[in-house]
Amino acid sequence: MFEAIADLKARWSRGETTTNCWLTIPQPFVAEVASRSGFDSLCIDMQHGLVDFDAVPGMLQATTAAGKPTMVRVPWNEPSIIMRVLDMGAAGVVVPMVETAEQAERAVAACHYPPRGNRSFGPARAAVAYPGYFERAQGNLLVFAMIETKRGLENLGEILATPGLTGVYIGPADLSLALGLPPETDNRRPEHVAAVKTIIAACRERGLVVGLHTGGPEPAAEAATWGVHMVTIAADNVVLRAELARRVEEFGRRRKASA
Repeated sequence: MFEAIADLKARWSRGETTTNCWLTIPQPFVAEVASRSGFDSLCIDMQHGLVDFDAVPGMLQATTAAGKPTMVRVPWNEPSIIMRVLDMGAAGVVVPMVETAEQAERAVAACHYPPRGNRSFGPARAAVAYPGYFERAQGNLLVFAMIETKRGLENLGEILATPGLTGVYIGPADLSLALGLPPETDNRRPEHVAAVKTIIAACRERGLVVGLHTGGPEPAAEAATWGVHMVTIAADNVVLRAELARRVEEFGRRRKASA
């Protein structure tokens, strides 16, 4: 995992854009299939998906076997939750609804052992899966703060100044709501695009990574031209539903054509 994290960071520092897959289905086999489909990283969603604590270890075991760094979007900026998923072996966390520098520092502190942070020692599965975990984890895990509210935008500079923050993960749907718009993932209204580009520019100016949730390869490719380092181009439940519907539609079309 740590080698894979280092590789991601090296690619981001070279200006490359990496691909990420969003996991919402609490099933290790789904995580295993996704982790062997060519993505550079994955993220297990505990905020809006169906994943609970019981499901996370098995999903991480599946992605570990594929050598893919896997983050967890925790349900909230709560230190005990952050510490637990890291102890399970997550490569890092995506923390939702970060609005202030104090909140960003709270998230970062939960990811670091003393003296830098306040993470309690007890890496459980992480120590089994990754020998030398204590020494290697310090400062090497991924810590993303989600910027997706009006207050978060207003305090963007202070949030980005937080030591130990890997970068920002933009939540476009909640950001849309913050701007008084419908909650769209690939919102292309001028005010939304301007807000996203403002976040990107601020991150790149400070040498921080910026990730963006997108609905698919096309909007992700466009975002890459804006300077986004990491694009989520697929969510398991969305892809599954779309492909199943496509096959039903295709069958109906072919059946009609051959009648």
